[in-house]
Amino acid sequence: MTAINGLFLLAGLLLFVSVLASTVSARLGLPLLLLFLVVGMLAGEDGPGGIRFDDFAFATLVGHLALAVILLDGGLRTRVSSFRVALWPAAVLASWGVVATALVLGLFATWLMDIDWRMGMLLAAIVGSTDAAAVFALLRNSGVRLNERVKATLEIESGANDPMAILLVTVLVEMLLTPEKAGFGRFMLMLVAQLGIGVLFGGAGGWVLRRLLTRMRLAEGLYALLIVSGGLLIFAAANLIGGSGFLAVYLAGLMVGNSRCHATEHVLRVMDGLAWLAQAGMFLVLGLLVTPSHLLESLPHALVMAVFLMLVARPLAVLSGLLPFRYQPREIGYVAWVGLRGAVPIVLAIVPVTMGIPDSRLLFDVAFAVVLVSLLIQGATVPVAARWLKIEVPASDEPVDRREVWVGDEASLDLLEYRVAAGANAQGRHPDEVAAEVGGISVRCVSLVRGGRIQPLRLDTRLREGDSVWFVASDSHAERLARLFNAGAGDELSAHAGFFGEFVVDPACPASALVSNYGVSLPQHEVALPLRELIRVRLGRALVVGDRLSLGGLVLTVRDIDERGTVTQIGLKCPVLTRPPR
Repeated sequence: MTAINGLFLLAGLLLFVSVLASTVSARLGLPLLLLFLVVGMLAGEDGPGGIRFDDFAFATLVGHLALAVILLDGGLRTRVSSFRVALWPAAVLASWGVVATALVLGLFATWLMDIDWRMGMLLAAIVGSTDAAAVFALLRNSGVRLNERVKATLEIESGANDPMAILLVTVLVEMLLTPEKAGFGRFMLMLVAQLGIGVLFGGAGGWVLRRLLTRMRLAEGLYALLIVSGGLLIFAAANLIGGSGFLAVYLAGLMVGNSRCHATEHVLRVMDGLAWLAQAGMFLVLGLLVTPSHLLESLPHALVMAVFLMLVARPLAVLSGLLPFRYQPREIGYVAWVGLRGAVPIVLAIVPVTMGIPDSRLLFDVAFAVVLVSLLIQGATVPVAARWLKIEVPASDEPVDRREVWVGDEASLDLLEYRVAAGANAQGRHPDEVAAEVGGISVRCVSLVRGGRIQPLRLDTRLREGDSVWFVASDSHAERLARLFNAGAGDELSAHAGFFGEFVVDPACPASALVSNYGVSLPQHEVALPLRELIRVRLGRALVVGDRLSLGGLVLTVRDIDERGTVTQIGLKCPVLTRPPR
């Protein structure tokens, strides 16, 4: 019992210290995942903790379990609507992108380290895929709102590229151990099995879980356990018969997360905590596994490899993969830069060690160092790079909090909370007056909280700075309500005018209006097109918020898009007119 309690004490202490240290991570702008790794390394045999840990089999178990939970959570939070703009580009990056990165980096590693070309290719395959845990965590906690095309491309790629990376590592390990069995035919068979079985099990398992979630009545905390246990079943079953469990569990989460029901909110709340626990536990264990003194010996090669990967191999792979889809150069640059490496390369680097590949510990140390450099440099610059490359779009005005109250299997009420800012349009007004302005009788104020206490609503009630107000309102009214409660955002036309333009125009308006009102010159076949169609035809791709089209001195910017992908608002920016000198 003493040993067991000591283990519990150690695990609890490491997690406790890591979570407390997260505040330091946020202030320094460092990724939280990097902090978990560092805490694990400090607790290891070369650090103050002095814990000797070299159980690669246990680390593999923890890594696979944690990655299954993380990918399930990522699928739950990925909207199917994002596939409209990024499915095929992300699929190309998840397949060809991994292969291209491994080829370019493998040749470089073979030359740099003067090793067998199979070892060089194996090292490149290990670090060739982006990591879902790192991408999901950093994109959602970076504080920036990315262009949807870029965000969806990165998230879908990271969730779907593990099968190709695992396949490459498996084939290359076979080439080193049993070269007579390795061949192109076997490679293609494994690829088809990985993808086919992964898609089949993910789709079928997700459908079953979705049906169970909508039909069963359980205690609130059990819904998330149902989804986690079901996800692990899908993950293990797909792996057992030669498929990709990672792809299967991601697809299962995607199917469950896009079917809203009475249990969805409970699942997402619990899954958020489970995903963070999985990430923290996995990176702590992987940090314990590495020996910093060995890492220093491999550091020169690892640094050169990491720089080549970030500046040459990844950009070439992304450029060749996204260029046919007419991505803008700055979008390609950002996708190339945010090719974050994390737990997946470290878990893959354990495979050669457990299989007894000669000098495999060198591969592990180099891969670990590459991950550290990626998290330290790329992870810390996610928001900076977004602003520098102008991938960021203005954040929409949103409620302070929102809750769903389910009144039936498929019917819910949205409760939205807003806080009155100094100088806001809502200040000094009755809550019902604000509600009527936004949605008439379809929006209702249900609670006013002032000084931490609920205030009764009277005819003479007036909103003050700092008040919290709860409304029953549909999600379509959320942004407009927020504008009335946020300082300086009350005028719908002037909100974010610097980005979207000074005016909002009807997307269904024919392009001929630009010709008659602004003297814009257009080809005859484009004159009758609606503005939304004109932008789509000119840009040649599915549109997202922030897409721009310049016509003479005018700039048309997509301002809002509904769930079906239809443009509902377009911003118009006119040229700056200079007054003639007097």
